[in-house]
Amino acid sequence: MDLHLKGKVAVVGGGSSGIGFAIAQRLVTEGAKVLIWARRETLLQEAATRLRAIEGAEVVICAADIKSPEDNLRVIRAAVAAFGRIDILVNNDGAPPKGALLDFDDEAWHQALQQNLMSVVRMSREAVPHLRAAGGGSIINITALSVLQPVAGFGLSVASWAGLLGYAKTLSLEIGPDHITVNTICPGRIDTPLSRRSFTRVAKGDAEKEAAARAKLDLETPVRRIGKPEDVADIVSFLVSPLAAFITGTTIPVDGGRSAAI
Repeated sequence: MDLHLKGKVAVVGGGSSGIGFAIAQRLVTEGAKVLIWARRETLLQEAATRLRAIEGAEVVICAADIKSPEDNLRVIRAAVAAFGRIDILVNNDGAPPKGALLDFDDEAWHQALQQNLMSVVRMSREAVPHLRAAGGGSIINITALSVLQPVAGFGLSVASWAGLLGYAKTLSLEIGPDHITVNTICPGRIDTPLSRRSFTRVAKGDAEKEAAARAKLDLETPVRRIGKPEDVADIVSFLVSPLAAFITGTTIPVDGGRSAAI
C-alpha cells in the first residue's frame, strides 16, 4: 500500500536503534526524508549507513541530548536546514530510571520531566510553525503501556508521561484546524536492544533463565509473543500518512492485547 509519504520530511527521536530506528526505516522505505537523532553520534552514523542502503534514501543525523532545551530546538532547526521543511515529528526516547517513587529526590523528578514531557513541549512548539507552513502534518509521541496500566517501580515514567497525554490531547484540539494531527502510542513489551539487556541483567548471565523469562512474557501476551519494533513502526507510518488524516487526539496501545482496560 502506498502511504503517500514520498518527499515528506520526518524528525525521529531515538533513531539509532530499537523502535526509533524501525520507525525511521519504515518512513524511508515509504520515500520520506528523515533526520534521526539520539545522544551517541557513532551509533547514529551506523544507523544512517544502514538506512542509506535503502534505494533513494535521504537521511541526516543530529547528535543531541533529549534533556537539553538547547538540543531540543537544535534538532528541529537541523532538519529545516537540511530539508527546508518538516511534515512529521516523532517524539521518542528511552525512559527515566526505575525505582520506588518515594526514593526519588527533586532532581530525579526534574530530569524525568525534562526527558518525557518538556522535550515534547519544546520540540512541538518549535516544529508546529513548520508543519503549518507545509499545510499540515503529524506529531507522534511514543510512551509505554505503563502510562495506561501503571506498574510499581515505573513511577517516574508513569507520572511524566501522564502529563504528556494531557498535553498531547489538548494540543490536538488547538492545532487540529491547521490540519496537524497529534497521536500517542503506548507500546507494550517490545524486543529492543534495551529490553534484551534487561533480560540479561535479570537472568545474571544464565541463558536458561533468560529464555524462560522471555517465554513467560510471550505466554502473558494474548497474541503469544512480545512485540517487534516493526509493530510500532507500522502503525506510526499509517498515522502520519494522509490515510489517517481524520485520526487525532488518540492514545493507542500497541501491546499484543496485554492491556487489561476495556
